[in-house]
Amino acid sequence: MTDSETHQLRVLRIAHHGVVSAWRQRERELRRLGLHVTLVSAKRWNEGGRDVQLDPGDDDFVQGVRTLGRHPNAFLYSPWALWRLLGQPWDVIDLHEEPASLATAEVLALRRLRRLSTPFTLYSAQNIPKRYPAPFRWFEQYALRRTAGVSVCNAEAGEILRRKGLRAPARLIGLGIDRSVFAPAASAGPQRPLRVGYAGRLEPHKGVEVLIEAMSRLEGCALELAGDGSQRTHLQELARRTGAADRVTFSGHLGDRLPDFYRRIDVLAVPSLPTPGWLEQFGRVVVEAFASGVPVVAADSGALPEVVGQAGVLVPPGDPQALADGIREASQPVRWAELREAGLQRAQQFDWPAVAQAHEELLRTALSPPAEDLDSVEGEATVPPEIVVVAYGPTLPLAEALEPLGEYSVTIVDNSSSEETRLLAERTGARYIDPGANLGFGAGVNRGLQDLAARGRSDRDVLLLNPDAAVAPSAIRLLQDELRRRPELACAAPVQRHPDTGRPERVAWPFPSPSGAWLEAVGLGRLDRRAGFVIGSVLLLRAAAVADVGHFDERFFLYAEETDWQRRAVSRGWSTGIVPAATATHVGAGTGGDSTRRMEMFNTSLLEYMSKHHGRRGELSYRTAVLGGALLRRILASGEVRERSRWRLGFYTSAPRPAGAQEQPLWT
Repeated sequence: MTDSETHQLRVLRIAHHGVVSAWRQRERELRRLGLHVTLVSAKRWNEGGRDVQLDPGDDDFVQGVRTLGRHPNAFLYSPWALWRLLGQPWDVIDLHEEPASLATAEVLALRRLRRLSTPFTLYSAQNIPKRYPAPFRWFEQYALRRTAGVSVCNAEAGEILRRKGLRAPARLIGLGIDRSVFAPAASAGPQRPLRVGYAGRLEPHKGVEVLIEAMSRLEGCALELAGDGSQRTHLQELARRTGAADRVTFSGHLGDRLPDFYRRIDVLAVPSLPTPGWLEQFGRVVVEAFASGVPVVAADSGALPEVVGQAGVLVPPGDPQALADGIREASQPVRWAELREAGLQRAQQFDWPAVAQAHEELLRTALSPPAEDLDSVEGEATVPPEIVVVAYGPTLPLAEALEPLGEYSVTIVDNSSSEETRLLAERTGARYIDPGANLGFGAGVNRGLQDLAARGRSDRDVLLLNPDAAVAPSAIRLLQDELRRRPELACAAPVQRHPDTGRPERVAWPFPSPSGAWLEAVGLGRLDRRAGFVIGSVLLLRAAAVADVGHFDERFFLYAEETDWQRRAVSRGWSTGIVPAATATHVGAGTGGDSTRRMEMFNTSLLEYMSKHHGRRGELSYRTAVLGGALLRRILASGEVRERSRWRLGFYTSAPRPAGAQEQPLWT
């Protein structure tokens, strides 16, 4: 038995919903398992449509803290209380708050100010891939890349966090129930008339309108609605209009009488509706009904199918007839008995002791190894990256680039459809893709990424390698080590040198912008010290960042595609980096081509980039700055600088506005 398994864990658990006594059962069970748990709860919180005041009762482990704000993602705890609590020795900080929440950011900021290295875990139920506005998306990225683990109450929430950059374990832990409270009544079968029940808020997304419409299609049954909300008056009127008013009872909030409600109904209906901003995240009423021996008919929406499993009846959401048919099915005596037994069995998985056991395992996992080494836990650091080369032109530079990479899986996307390149791929064991046309660099990379996904390798990091660049396996390992060490990095690049002269090449640049162009125009470009992007000639992309940010934008034929991708990554909370210990060589334009044509493509891409990220006004400002700087140098400079300025004057005067120009950036 390891030290972490025998040590009495000191856990600071922070969960605003601790105002509800029944929901503190997790902490009670964790303490029974031997953990020293202190729970921080809101002193008052709105649960189920009504304010609940914290009543600790016998729970001396709970401490109520004042809160500012009412939205679950936009409230703060009293910082003074948290500061004092964080001053005590803890093994784990267990944050039962969403990663993007203001409360999570507050706790982690105080943790940093106290210079603590205490690992922390998070919780998430969000099963819609929402992209939060700044600064909430920054809070989320910071938390996800540093957490030691996350508990999720539905599988989709874990998958969404993975796509957003989570590298730590995500453990599926359902919401618990007390089976001594929610216990079945003795029953030989469904009653006549059949008693259908609903428990929850009376709000549009809960689908109670659908249930009342279904009642108009059912004879010989009555409906009891336990709960309240903004739709109550509307639903009462709907019951009258459909002729079901004498069979529908509005019971309001039942509180401690809810277990009795379950024992007097025959079937529970959960008709939740999917909306663009909300999906059912768990469905606690489902497991409460299961434990009470009540068959469940639920909408096939959100997390309800995975909670219901095979123990209930699923129907299409928003369909009154399907809901009525599902209730009829569940009310048939034989089927009713089958569902009752299946529900009682399934409820055991959500018993509080089982939930606490799973939670203890997550907390102990957080201790070893430390959070910053979590990538190594899953063995990902030992999996070499896939290498994608977009080829065009002569094969000699490509052959030299592939020579040291025999141990790696290489995919060549051949934009020139060259027989020589295909034969080289065969000789070196590389995978060869002929797209049939010159797609450009970004689209070529995307074809490689799509091929990797089709082969089940989208979970691997990807090294982009230009045919005129070369990198040793030792440098690739250093790049991947840096990704493991710094989970906030979306990508990493080596230092680059010219293979003949050894001259260092500039790898990192600030993101292009109108303000930067004006600084450059007046000769002050060196003052632009903003963080930016690293060039894509040798660039290691993190698999999770690719999943989160997406593929390259194919409107960039050549140049600026890696700049755009990294700009999108940074806007989602990632960062970029250089690994000084890793080196590579790069010729630059080593695969040939007309230099004037390359200049045209480069500057066309810059205008497209300005249009995309800074809108029409930004693109016009950038163009004006370049023209101003070129005119100034055309007058004052000589030689090559003067000639380049002359070319820019001609290009930026005549270049058309990008077709996709828009007023607002795409990433807002």
